[in-house]
Parts: sequence; structure tokens; C-alpha cells
Amino acid sequence: MYDVIVVGARCAGAPTAMLMARAGYRVLLLEKAHFPQDKLSSHYLHQPGVAMLDRWGLLEKIRSTNITPIERVSYETSGLRLEGSLLPADGHSTTYAPRRFVLDPILADAAGAAGAEFREGCTVTGLLHEGDKVAGVTYKTTEGGEFTERAHLVIGADGMRSAVAKFVDAPKVIENPAMACTYYSYWEGLPAHFELYERPGRWVGVVPTNDARTLVMTYFPQAEFQQVRTDAQSAYLEAIRTTAPSLHERLSAATQAERLYGTGEQLNFFRQASGPGWALVGDAAHHKDSIAARGITDAFLQSQMLVDHIGQDLHDPAALAKACDRYAQDLQDRFVEFYRGTLNVAELSIPEERLSLLRAISTNQTLVDRYFGTLSGVCTLEEFYNEELLDTLAQA
Repeated sequence: MYDVIVVGARCAGAPTAMLMARAGYRVLLLEKAHFPQDKLSSHYLHQPGVAMLDRWGLLEKIRSTNITPIERVSYETSGLRLEGSLLPADGHSTTYAPRRFVLDPILADAAGAAGAEFREGCTVTGLLHEGDKVAGVTYKTTEGGEFTERAHLVIGADGMRSAVAKFVDAPKVIENPAMACTYYSYWEGLPAHFELYERPGRWVGVVPTNDARTLVMTYFPQAEFQQVRTDAQSAYLEAIRTTAPSLHERLSAATQAERLYGTGEQLNFFRQASGPGWALVGDAAHHKDSIAARGITDAFLQSQMLVDHIGQDLHDPAALAKACDRYAQDLQDRFVEFYRGTLNVAELSIPEERLSLLRAISTNQTLVDRYFGTLSGVCTLEEFYNEELLDTLAQA
């Protein structure tokens, strides 16, 4: 019998398994894919995500993967251009955007090195119960075998369409409709930093990744998805041309190195994140539009939160239940502000209130850097709307 079974071995599951194993628990980590395997992703690690990797002893492994470091950020909209430095989180101001076929195996290997038992090619088909409490999983392998394993706690880290969430019938406690769809590809010969471009109805993001390839993402209103998907390549290039003309010109000297990827399924919700014998983490617990590129960073933070809440209480049923309840509430409290902010951006509109703010701060580099810091989570909204900003707005 295991102490913990973690279902899903990507950005939420592998760190959770690693941290549980480091805490001395017997952990089984199940993943339906065989690594390395790519995944739809915006890739970007905000500064708190980089700080987590360093805390876990994994940052140097990421740095050694021929990845381009990111030192600055820019944002263009409505004739305005803001450019700033990245405020540090725990001393880390340089960020990275690793490909998922690079990042995910590093995380899974770290879980294995910590003592977790990692099994690939395993699809969970159901849950075991003792009364109303989840007590384990059933799963099948790609080789055709069917297995049963028991545990004190089952953690679903299996993504937006989580099977664990489905099996426990975890309700959505906050839900909003899908707002944006996205198409993206990778380019060679396109030097870049973290670049954001916006106009009404369109959003373009640019970020360097591994092996001298640069990710260029475009966003469209969800209502246009069926139309855009009929000729996504043309819509993609046209969105870049009309939203980021300078970027479009740079692309003429670059090469599109991979096919176009995309999705119209960008759900926005918080699920109930715990119950008797189970918990959810990462996209299984909380998913939002990828336009803010917060998925990986938030998964890291949630993994650490869950393990910190459980501590050494896993074998005390009453204490474990209270710890998981606290985790679920803290998850919602901590991430709801990012959630609302992401939905505001995903509306793909540019309210005059935001433009007025951007114009007012555009000549004050400290305020510009703090504005970007609110996107990464380094600077809270309360810290941003300080006396200096209020004075600047009053004088605008």
C-alpha cells in the first residue's frame, strides 16, 4: 500500500510526487503518456516559478537544456509601448520558457530521484473506495495489463479534463465561459524577449524557448474559433500582421520551424479541490485561459501548497482531512485574483480605463516594472496601487 498515489506526472503531478517523497512518504506516480512527449502549452515560467525550481534544486537542469534566458518584457497596444525589467522573486529576475518535452521529463525524473515510483503508459480507469473515502485506483497499461493499487490519499494532477475529478464528481465552484482560442507555432531565426502585443479582438505573445526556437502565439475571440480554424495558418499570420507589424516584418527574415498548433478549448473554472481521500492540483483543480501564461507557475505553487498543508499529517485521517480542506480554500483564495485578471485580458478588449493607466505610467520606469510585476505575481495589486501611482494618476 502506498501513502500517496499521484495521477498525472506533468507540471503539477511530478512536483507533488517529488515533494511527497522528499517528505518521507511512499509515493506512486502514474502517467498515461510515455515521456518525452510534447503538450499544448504557453511554456512561460514567471519569476515565482523559476524561484520554485531553484528551491527544489532543478533550475540548473533547466538552464542546461540549450534554453534562451529572458531578461526583459515589452507590451504594445494602441500606439503605446511599455518595456521593462522583470522584478525578482526570491532573487530570480531571469525567466525561461522550456518546451514541455524538455521540462516534463526533468520533473518526473526528479520525482523518481526523490523515491517516488514512476510508471508511464498507465491510464486510470476508476477509483477504489472504503465507505465514502477514496482508497486507491484501478488502471490499465499500454501493454494491456490491468492493476489495482491502494493509498491513503489519491491526488489528481491529470489536467483540465481530469479523470480523478470526474470519478469523484468534483463540482465546479467557480466557472466562466471560454473566452479566447489560440494558435501558435515555433520560429527559427527570430531573436526575441518576452513580447506582448494587443489590439481589440487580437493578442500576440512571443517567447524564446529551447534550441534557438521562438514561440509566437496568437489569440482570437472564442466566437471566431469555427471561422479561424478553417484556415488557421492564414488567420495566424494576419493576426500577427495587424496586431504586431514590427514582429511581422521580423518574421520575414525567420523560418517557421514547426506546424501550427491550436485549441478552442480553454476552460475557466475552479473545482472543489479536495474530499475524503482525494485532492486535486494544477489544471485539475483550477484552469484558466492560457493568455496570461500562468499555468506552469501556478501548478508549481499549488503543488508546494498542498504538500505544505499536509506536512506530517497524512496518516492521521482527521488531520489529513482538515489539511486538505485548508488547501482547497487557500487555493481559491490565492489564485482567484489571477483568475479574474486573466479573464479580463482574455476578453480581448482594451478598456479606456486601462489605456489611461498605461499612458499615465508609461514615463515612469518604476511603475512600468511594477505593472509587469502584477502579471507575474511578484507585485500584488495592493502594492502596485501605492501612493506613487495614485499621485501619478491624479496628475495625468
